[in-house]
Amino acid sequence: MGVVNVTPDSFSDGGLFFEPGAAVAHGLELVAEGADILDVGGESTRPGAAPVAEAEELRRVLPVVEGLVAELRAGAQAAGSARPQVSIDTSKASVARAALGAGAGLINDVTALRGDPEMVEVVAASEAQCCLMHMLGEPRTMQREPRYADVVDEVKAFLAERLAFAVAAGVAEERVLLDPGIGFGKTLAHNLELLRRLDELLALGRPLLVGTSRKSFLGRILAGTDGEPLDPAERLPGTLATCVLAYERGARVFRVHDVAPARAALATTAATLGAQWMTTTS
Repeated sequence: MGVVNVTPDSFSDGGLFFEPGAAVAHGLELVAEGADILDVGGESTRPGAAPVAEAEELRRVLPVVEGLVAELRAGAQAAGSARPQVSIDTSKASVARAALGAGAGLINDVTALRGDPEMVEVVAASEAQCCLMHMLGEPRTMQREPRYADVVDEVKAFLAERLAFAVAAGVAEERVLLDPGIGFGKTLAHNLELLRRLDELLALGRPLLVGTSRKSFLGRILAGTDGEPLDPAERLPGTLATCVLAYERGARVFRVHDVAPARAALATTAATLGAQWMTTTS
């Protein structure tokens, strides 16, 4: 899953692809590198991020979703192959509905259907997949002294409850992905514990999506001799290490900024473990 941020304030690449044409071009570059899914988001979820109004989020993402779907559809027809999927990263039902209408096939909701009471109805009425993620609080507050008795047990219980809620509301279970929410209301120790024990979440019976790409806990692990965390652009080695570890523990979808190196690392890991990594859809 390649990240397409259409925001001026994301922690890793805020502003680089804010203009729709630049965002579409970036998404197509990620597909060329081997992305199977493009996750388009118009509201930053970095710690401390301010909410974005519905109209502004729609203005940011809808042209990008429309442009990507059109380009990917044309490319797939020319090549006679399946086209990569476009995902919409939003917690607003109206934005999800518009993106689905424009051809998106996955709703990535960091609130796990809690942010907007109408979201579950949008998912249930569509044939789209959805990803439910664990987050403690909201982006503005999630890193204010997060506490857990056992982070893995609590994340697992939360995801089980949200999965049951979605299914009871009419969402087909086979359309749901689950995300433990690395970096969302977790300390460095919590993130590492989740990665170490990620296989315990496989009992929930749904594919696991993991997003560690360029996150701040990697910058702290890889801090220089002066103690200063590495900048986001310097966190690729940590990203690849956590993706490899997460694959070994059962994760199968990886949300990353750097698609080509992540795909190469995962393909090598799969081969080493005697599995076969999926072939690119591009």
